Amino acid sequence: MDNREIILDVENLNTSFISDRKEVKIVKNVSFQLKRGSALAVVGESGCGKSVTMNSIMRFLGSNARVKADKIQYNALRDGKVTEYRLESIKKPHGPEMRALRGPEMSMVFQDPMSSLNPVYKVGDQVAEGLLQHNKGMTKKQAREKVLEMFRKLGIPDPEERIDCYPHQFSGGMKQRVVIAIAMICNPELIICDEPTTALDVTIQAQIMELLKEMQVKDGKSIILITHNMGLVAEMADEVCVMYMGRVVEFGSLEDVFDRTSHPYTQALLRSVPVLGLADGQKLETIPGATPNPADLKGGCEFADRCPFCTDACRARDIPMFELSPGHRVRCLKYQEFPEVL
Repeated sequence: MDNREIILDVENLNTSFISDRKEVKIVKNVSFQLKRGSALAVVGESGCGKSVTMNSIMRFLGSNARVKADKIQYNALRDGKVTEYRLESIKKPHGPEMRALRGPEMSMVFQDPMSSLNPVYKVGDQVAEGLLQHNKGMTKKQAREKVLEMFRKLGIPDPEERIDCYPHQFSGGMKQRVVIAIAMICNPELIICDEPTTALDVTIQAQIMELLKEMQVKDGKSIILITHNMGLVAEMADEVCVMYMGRVVEFGSLEDVFDRTSHPYTQALLRSVPVLGLADGQKLETIPGATPNPADLKGGCEFADRCPFCTDACRARDIPMFELSPGHRVRCLKYQEFPEVL
């Protein structure tokens, strides 16, 4: 596929952490492509490696992290020309090369606005910081006008007054809008949203998701949504990446994953989603067992101990990906008759 159509191309991403002189693998051979202007949902239980994967791409991890990949390529499209950036080759994650990309090209919305905002600085100054950093000739007055414009776009009421407020003077939903403003102020093409509505009530959650969808559809932004909420996936996603214990276990279009669900873990996730109309006394299905400790994994399928279809072969070796149809891939030995990929 042409680089004009693909904004992010990840091949065999591996991330591990050094803990007590032992290296623990958290993300294992993750590969995917994000189409320009589309929304990709990355789903799975807490601890499955979703956030670590995206923080590895953004290079936000600490000094004890080890990130390796065959390719992490961001394709910037300017005036019809593509400029390729190989993020895995950048030696200093917090150096000028990566800082030049964060903000103008790619940005991240974090799940907890309380920890994303500095309590001692006015929200307007925090939003303007990235703008002034990447536009050296811009005055503070010009930056303030840009921030006010962004606040109006995001539906923050009385922006002329609220721009000089502190985070504690905002509600949870308004704080999250400020965090989105920080991510959007430099007009990036790729926005990674790490469970952006977890701490919000249902009404505010719907407003935030509508706002993100509008950015994708009207402004042509590419979005990666990290979530465990399958309802949000159904509303937002064009493609879905299901992760379990650091591996991609199923990948496909929204229709592939929801209507032709193939991996036992994906099937279990969908069965555990609350639905209206449950009969009195009918219990919501749960996934049996618990996620294992990554340091204790010995190989084979990580889902084996919780899977009703597990055989000895599942524990004997690492399971490859099989392509069920163009773009729909699954990591399960039930599909050995299909071609292996990746």
